[in-house]
Amino acid sequence: MGSEYVSSDIRNIAVLGHGGSGKTTLVDAMCFVAGSTTRRGSIEAGTAHTDFTPEEHDHGISINLAVARAEWMDKKINLIDTPGYLDFFGEVEAGVRVADGGLVVVSATNGVEVGTERVWAACSKWYLPRMVFVSMMDRENASFEKCFNQVRDTLSREAIPVEVPIGAGDSFRGIVNLFSNKAHIYKDGSSKGEYDETEVPGELLDTVEHYREQLIETIAATDDDLLEAYLEGEELDREKVLAAMSSAMWRGELFPIFCGSGATGRGVRAVMNKLVELMPSPVDAGSFEVTTGKGETTIELQPTDSEPLTAIVFKTTQEPRVGELTYFRVFSGTVRGGMTVSNPGRSTTERLSHPAIPDGASRSEVEVLHAGDIGVVSKLKDTHTGDTLCAQGKDLRLAAIDWPKPDIAIAIYPVSRGEEDKLANGLNRVHEEDPTFMAAFEPEIGQTIARGLGELHLNVAMERLKRKFGVHVETERPRIAYRETITKNAEGQGRYKKQTGGRGQYGDCWLRLAPRSRGEGFEFISKIVGGVIPTKFVPAVGKGVQEALNRGILAGYPVVDVAVVCYDGSYHAVDSSEQAFKIAGSMAFQKVAKAAGPIVLEPILDIEVRTPEEFMGEVIGDLNQRRGRIMGMDTDGHWQVVKAKVPEAEMYRYSTALRSLTQGKAAHKRDLAGYEAAPPDVRRKIIAEAEARKEEEHR
Repeated sequence: MGSEYVSSDIRNIAVLGHGGSGKTTLVDAMCFVAGSTTRRGSIEAGTAHTDFTPEEHDHGISINLAVARAEWMDKKINLIDTPGYLDFFGEVEAGVRVADGGLVVVSATNGVEVGTERVWAACSKWYLPRMVFVSMMDRENASFEKCFNQVRDTLSREAIPVEVPIGAGDSFRGIVNLFSNKAHIYKDGSSKGEYDETEVPGELLDTVEHYREQLIETIAATDDDLLEAYLEGEELDREKVLAAMSSAMWRGELFPIFCGSGATGRGVRAVMNKLVELMPSPVDAGSFEVTTGKGETTIELQPTDSEPLTAIVFKTTQEPRVGELTYFRVFSGTVRGGMTVSNPGRSTTERLSHPAIPDGASRSEVEVLHAGDIGVVSKLKDTHTGDTLCAQGKDLRLAAIDWPKPDIAIAIYPVSRGEEDKLANGLNRVHEEDPTFMAAFEPEIGQTIARGLGELHLNVAMERLKRKFGVHVETERPRIAYRETITKNAEGQGRYKKQTGGRGQYGDCWLRLAPRSRGEGFEFISKIVGGVIPTKFVPAVGKGVQEALNRGILAGYPVVDVAVVCYDGSYHAVDSSEQAFKIAGSMAFQKVAKAAGPIVLEPILDIEVRTPEEFMGEVIGDLNQRRGRIMGMDTDGHWQVVKAKVPEAEMYRYSTALRSLTQGKAAHKRDLAGYEAAPPDVRRKIIAEAEARKEEEHR
């Protein structure tokens, strides 16, 4: 059985940062130093405590959120290790939603990167107090000073060091604790970061005094009593300073910076001490809002055992031999084995059998989970990631996880014929595990389209589909949802006459076509006078025109932004019918549209690329090659932001190309800007492809 911790003895900490900044190594070191694990794990060897799935071993990176625990200073720290690659940012949003504080890891060699800014913004959204850990101080070219300046310039002016490193790279041998004004010199050969406490080395006295003064001034400025004592030259009480710092952190007025190396364990003890001393427990984090009665009423609950149960499901995964595992954070109330709870979002109840606390790939069963703790159960019937679980018979719903929008697409189809149902089921199951992955059949382009946050994200989803659900798929480039329209006015007749013994068919109409502005859509206007077409048949002409719009003029794509006026026609008293006029309307449109300057419209995307300045030339050159139009360039901190409009057809696999161009340091966002006329050479290619596809389908 796992140890039981009350709410005030729990710390829920999301460990966040850009890919490769050392998060998983740091979490591993914390667990090892705390004694949760008996050996140091390694990402390279595939033994890291929180990277345990086959996909993570294959790719050598964190892909999934994972929870580990470190018991330290008689408290339990739930460490929520999140991926750093932006392709898996949904896992970051889930981790931040269930944390009470964030530990943002910055590489001492690479500094603040695009992912660092993204995770910082995600924490800000939920008002999480944050600490910064400058990792990899033992690496060549490590620079604490560079990282500190970048954190101040790009993340927050309220960031302040509480430690100063002694040396860097091979000579990184200790830190100076600015609270105690003592040096911690690490013992050679120690794997758990043990140190000897000594006086500050002479060569660092000026540097330490400078930082220490900054630190004390900053903390004092957040607390009137301390400020008064500071101004009067009194020696400040350490406990009072820590309490003031903690309060300032919770208010978002101060962000302490630590340093060390996860790989060697150096600096790990100090950061764990401060996670316990400075970060809020679930009780300290205070009341929270839930909605009740299908969102009509908002009420406040306290994070205590005595309140009704509320918990949010932040992760679902399929495990071999276990089935579905559901990870949740308890916000109020308690969870006990065998209890029945409500899932108000799905109007169902669930029985929580054998609740456990997660620790990497393993789980320890517990009798009770208190308010604020993180747990896992198996074999729930109909509960999914993002759902709220609450006390039976209640309708209490927690604020949802803010999932990022998937906008990178790929077309997929099963390798084996007849596996369409198996594919659909597998895609649903992958979506259950990862709500930022979506897939659906799109009739307009005749393909099943999978959408994700990047090409790597989609590749991993396909691997998961094969490994977990036995579905083998092939991928191909998604077809583009082109549109067609007209560019000039034209008019003409559509006449349908059919005589086949007995009653015939007769419909006759004259149409006038005119282009409309982009986005104005289709309009059908009747200007029939004198009953040349009976009123009851005019709507049928409009229906026929709409059917023809959907069939296209040049390449079979829907026609948009056109006004159609029906202004003349004739009818037969016996042979005319709705069906005849519908066919006549369709014939008239197809005939007249060909004379109205038809063109193909292609979707254009608004692209925003954030890149370090040294890659600006490559980024702009690449966008130009993709028929992009550069709309503007801005500076944001040490980032350059390039804005461009680029045809969607040119953006296939752009995430991979951008990563390659910029050594993984740039990121992009995309949104549909609208449709524009495809250039003549592109139009010819689109029409040729459509004709080839039609021939293929008729074989």
